[in-house]
Formats: sequence, structure tokens, C-alpha cells
Amino acid sequence: MGVSFRFIHAADLHVDSPFRGLPEAPPHVREALGFSTFQAVRRLVETAIREQVDFVVIAGDLYDTADRSLRAQLTLQREWQQLHAHGVRLFVIHGNHDPLSGGKADLAWPETVRFFGADKVSSMPAYTRAGELAAYVHGISYGTRVVTTNLASSYKPVDGAGVYQIALLHGNVDGNAGHDPYAPCSLQELASAGFHYWALGHIHQRAVLHTYPHVVYAGNTQGRHVKETGPKGCYIVDVSPSLETKLQFVALDSVRFETLRVSIEGLRTEQSLMDELERAALEAAAKCEGRPFVARVRLEGRGSLHELLAVNPVAAADLLGGLRERMAQWDGQSAPWCWISGLEAETGAELDMAALADEDSFIGELLRGSYAAEGEARELQSLMDEALQPLSAHARLRKLVRSLQEEHAQLWLEQARELAAGYLTEDTAVRSEEIVRVDERQGGETA
Repeated sequence: MGVSFRFIHAADLHVDSPFRGLPEAPPHVREALGFSTFQAVRRLVETAIREQVDFVVIAGDLYDTADRSLRAQLTLQREWQQLHAHGVRLFVIHGNHDPLSGGKADLAWPETVRFFGADKVSSMPAYTRAGELAAYVHGISYGTRVVTTNLASSYKPVDGAGVYQIALLHGNVDGNAGHDPYAPCSLQELASAGFHYWALGHIHQRAVLHTYPHVVYAGNTQGRHVKETGPKGCYIVDVSPSLETKLQFVALDSVRFETLRVSIEGLRTEQSLMDELERAALEAAAKCEGRPFVARVRLEGRGSLHELLAVNPVAAADLLGGLRERMAQWDGQSAPWCWISGLEAETGAELDMAALADEDSFIGELLRGSYAAEGEARELQSLMDEALQPLSAHARLRKLVRSLQEEHAQLWLEQARELAAGYLTEDTAVRSEEIVRVDERQGGETA
């Protein structure tokens, strides 16, 4: 039998992230975003002290760049000293954003902070506040930014009946396509490795991939751009003497990113659309629990307003400006502030596509073929290859075309289907079925 203990699993702090891509945001928004990663660290430390955890593990990417800023390092030094003063130990590995090869200041760190090296997987004992052995923590840091070897294969639990085994790893499990393939490994491999808890970093969306043994991504502690939506924070992990493991998520973010999805179905006037946009923003504000938030608007569905959005891009820009003005009027009421970063209109005309697809006609045959291609990845790929062949033949464009194709193939097929249906049914409302985007350049590099 082991002992009961509590620890925090955090990852991907990215302290001093620059938050590129919001050039139109007012100064107070940029200032809050610039401070948000520092605030998340403070909240992490406050949570550890308040919840009386025995230790904290951080699974890589404490800093946003290899040549970490002095401000970021001094902030962590100060916060880790607070943990030390309250008897909380800290175990840290470095990831692809903050490899050990990067530039760093010569600072003195508390003795209760343990950094893992990059030469080999090391094992360190972790104790409760009462001095009892609680677990062994295993980990390895990135020596350089790019690590494509399977680090997980080198992890071995320490012999010792009843002692909890925690593995810290910054890597990509089962080839998550949205992130770089650093330290690749499989979920099956981790689950069978003999550890009780894999504390993972690198993927910014928190997820419990497996239980008993637990394989867990904590996600990042603060969203860094409009694609990193929803609550961000850490997990508090309670372990019983019988090694039962319970997780509790705690939000640490001070600014939240959200996507407001609004359907134009049933909306007939610009006023009704503006009212619906404001309602969606108020709903998002309630979910953010008093936090300021940055929101991107996505208009969806079919309706009579599609013609306005598709044919007149200026109208979408006016909607964005009007919504920003409305949000400015209730800053400090429903939320400290809300900034609308951009607007996307992915709407369609009022066509009954199902009925058209059932017709014994050319348009029916065309739609049935497109739906069939949509369900068959190989057929869709072949269709896209044929359509994009002139661009793919250009050496400099080939790589770009391929990457865009992988990301947007489904969307392009939907657009083509809508456009064809509009032309072939002689519906002037869909003569220009194209996505209207009024958006700022999106920042955020690959995690």
C-alpha cells in the first residue's frame, strides 16, 4: 500500500508569449493578453498553495522561445520561491519551445525545484509534506528544439511495490495532425509501459486519453490565439493509498478565447442578425465566469441573409464594426471586456440540397457524386488532385497547394457544391458562393 498525496499536473505555460495577429485590438486588450501568461503562472502557484498539494509537475514549454526573456525567467524564479516557502516541490522538463540549448540567465533556483536533463530519462523521488515517499517522477528534457525520436521507449518504472510512478513527457501521442511530430509515441505503448500516470505536454487541448493507467494532456495554462478556445489551466490529481486516481480541472487563464457560432436560419433582417450576434456574445460572457474574452464570429446555416453576406463583403465588415461597438458599450457589465477579433461567413442560400440530390437530373447526379466523394477519402483526394493539377505542376506552389488541400479539402468541396447548385438552379442569390472573411491575421505558431 502507498500513501495518499496530491499533486498538480501543468504544461505549456509559454510565459511571455507575444500574441501576434491582433493588430486592430485596442491597447487594453493587447496589454491584458501580454500579461496573461504571467498571470496564469501566478494562479498556478496560488492554486498549489491553496490546495496544499505535495508537489507540482510541469511537462515542458515553460517559456515561449528557446532564448527565453529575462522577464519570464525572473517571474518563474519569484513564483517558484513562493512554492518553496510553502513546502511545495516542483519537477520540470523542457520541451521544443524552451530546449536546454536555448539562452538562459544565470539565476539561482530553489533547491526544491528539480530540472530534468536531456541526456537520458532520469528518475527522482517525490515526497509528501510529511516526508513520506509518495511517488517516483521520471522525465527527460529536450536538448534541442526538434526531437523526432521516440523518447517514451526509454522510460522504465522504478522497482518498488506500491510506489506510484509518474512519467513526464513532452510529445505527440498517436500522431496528432495539428501539432509537430515531436517525441512521437503511441497510446498503446504508454498504457503498457508500467506507469500509473503519464503527465503529458505539447498538445494544447487538455484530454484524458486513458485511465488506469492515466495518460493525460493538461493542455496549456493560457490560450494564445483564437484557435485555442475554452478554459485553460491544470489538473489537480489526488492519489489514495490504494493508488486510486482522481482528477480535477482548475482554470488558470485570465483571458479566454471563444468562437461564436451563429446561424442565419430564420433571420430576415440585419437587425435580427445583430441581435443574435449580441445574444451569442452575452452567452459566451456568462461561460467565461467574469473573465474578459476574445471572440471570433462564425456565421453558418442557410437563410435569406446569405445573399447580403456573399455578394457584398462590405456588409460583413460593417457587421464586425457594429458588433465591436455594441460590445464596447457593455464592457465592465457582463464581462470586463470583449474584443471581437474577426468574422467569418460560411453561409448558404435557401436551397433544399437533399431534394435536389434526389432529382433525376444533371444537378441531382452532380450532387450525389459530390456526397459520395465526401465520404470516400481516396475519391475526394483524386478529385482535388485533378482540380488542382495546374497549380500542383508548379514546383514552388506544389508544397503550399498540398498543405492547403489537406486542411481545406472538405470546405472546398462544400463550396463547389453550393456554387454549382446555385448556377444550375439559376438562383442569383448564390452566384457568388464564396467564404467571406473579415478577420485579422491569425497568429500563433505550431505548438
